Amino acid sequence: MKICVIGTGYVGLVVGACLSEIGHSVICCDKDENKILNLQKGIIPIFEPKLEGLIKNNVLKKRLDFTTDIEQSVKNSKVCFVAVGTPKGENGDCDLNYVMEVVDKIAGLINEYKVIVNKSTVPVGTVEKIKEIIKSKVDVDFDVVSNPEFLRQGCAVKDFMQPDRIVIGADSNRAIEVMKEIYAPILEKTNNLFVTDIKTAEMIKYVSNSFLATKISFMNEVANFCEKIGANIHDVRLGISLDKRIGDKFLFSGVGYGGSCFPKDVRAIINTAEKYGCDMKIISAAEKVNNKQKELFVKKIIDKFEGNIKDKTFAVWGLSYKPDTNDMREAPSIGIINLLLENGSKIKVFDPKAMDIAREIFKEDIIYCKNSSKALEGADALILITEWAEFKNPDFSKIKKLLKNPIIFDGRNQYNKEELLKLGFDYIGVGI
Repeated sequence: MKICVIGTGYVGLVVGACLSEIGHSVICCDKDENKILNLQKGIIPIFEPKLEGLIKNNVLKKRLDFTTDIEQSVKNSKVCFVAVGTPKGENGDCDLNYVMEVVDKIAGLINEYKVIVNKSTVPVGTVEKIKEIIKSKVDVDFDVVSNPEFLRQGCAVKDFMQPDRIVIGADSNRAIEVMKEIYAPILEKTNNLFVTDIKTAEMIKYVSNSFLATKISFMNEVANFCEKIGANIHDVRLGISLDKRIGDKFLFSGVGYGGSCFPKDVRAIINTAEKYGCDMKIISAAEKVNNKQKELFVKKIIDKFEGNIKDKTFAVWGLSYKPDTNDMREAPSIGIINLLLENGSKIKVFDPKAMDIAREIFKEDIIYCKNSSKALEGADALILITEWAEFKNPDFSKIKKLLKNPIIFDGRNQYNKEELLKLGFDYIGVGI
């Protein structure tokens, strides 16, 4: 099937590459000329495991191409996926300007029956607005479908090819059949298609992210309590995860969640609910706990140095909001580093993939190191923020020699406290 994907950000690139991988003819369109030129040269703007190889392979097989020509993209495609960004606005609402800009252009280009598939994360009711806009401008049959994405950064390709579920929100049998045809190669291996109405599909995306964010904040709140009473959050997690009703996912305490989805989607569902007169007390509390978690972590650092970290130097390992991505949107590292800088500290950082993005954020306010060891040299303590694999089993004897003080602040509870205490380290985790 001929498909165009409008938007070559994180979601658009993964969707376009994977759709071409399962046999469709895909054109990815974006108004950013430099990005498209780079993609045509094989330069991928984001780091995501397996994505670069997938893109290059399907470009070579002529199933995938990149362009800035939205007119030809829409007119030559049966299905148009909208995958542009919906950033958080100033008041926390979801900014739909990019979505509506694309929809307006599509409306002026529809020349025959097409299915417009919304992949962007949007508030409930947005797809209905999209339908109204297009209907007011064309006299051609079309359908609009909500097809939310559930791609985890770091394993997005796998999530697309082996999904937990494919959610289709539609009010047309014709559109549903088109969507089934698109996903047929995946559905042959796993029958997990869930078809519902449009508003419910939109809601599923927000509720999924809000629930997972709430689990994280719940465990962080429990971890803070464990510290007060001398309990161990690691064992608490293991103990409750044995209950099948609870499970073992998203129960790790730390410095809080970040990324392009959880913070934005939690705030958006709270704001949308307010417009309908609903007070989302639990989700609102999850947001407050998450925002506070970074402050509490920095307080531990300040307290360890007897209330004064001015002119102290800290080595920070990990900047991206999670491992296996270079994404720093809403990353906990940003808030933590800024608080340390505000208190007069010097910061030396290393991240396997996010250094270039960090330079755009922090400019010359911090020191960028070429490897993890360089970050340690002359630092007063090590702060682990992102649990990259290469940080999991370091040479602790080397760390001890390079640091001024054998102190580790573990924001992800990655290391064994008892073992580090035996090695002569001061170890400060979250809830242990």
